[in-house]
Amino acid sequence: MVSFSIFAQDKELLEKFSKHSKTIGIILLLLGLGGIFYPLVMSLTTVIIYGWLLLFSAMMLATHTWLTNKSDWLGWLKVVLLVIAGSFIALNPLPGVAALGVIFAIYFFMDGFASVALAFNIKPDSRWWIVLLNGILSIALGGYLLVGWPLSSLYLVGLFVGVSLFFDGVVLLSMSKSAKERL
Repeated sequence: MVSFSIFAQDKELLEKFSKHSKTIGIILLLLGLGGIFYPLVMSLTTVIIYGWLLLFSAMMLATHTWLTNKSDWLGWLKVVLLVIAGSFIALNPLPGVAALGVIFAIYFFMDGFASVALAFNIKPDSRWWIVLLNGILSIALGGYLLVGWPLSSLYLVGLFVGVSLFFDGVVLLSMSKSAKERL
């Protein structure tokens, strides 16, 4: 997310920011509620999508290696490793949930610290505390995920992704409202 204060001089850009932030905010709210009410489904869906992203990355890297240096054995090794990891995760998602639990804990820590920094960056705004709350919540979720790992990952990955998406939606909706007030 970015601070909308950089758009203050351009009313058209501020209006677009407000409109798109509202749309994406509503979508994230709905996805977040889905993850909160169906955490197992969200965990498995997240892992399967992650596996397919690894496979897509392998295709892109293979294309890049083919076009730039066909004899780059390290590039081809990385492609093979991405295909193996992506296939394993996409076809056998349960062990991937445990691994993704650690990855998501790291993500929640990074998201939390970034949100805290953003909150202090937009502090004069009346809703800066919502962004700060989002950051603190993300940091807490990351810590809680690591405490019960690996068994808790099955439900907590989906639940925490849902909660994070929900609050990201709330933040985008509040930023949309703030941007609209500046018009």
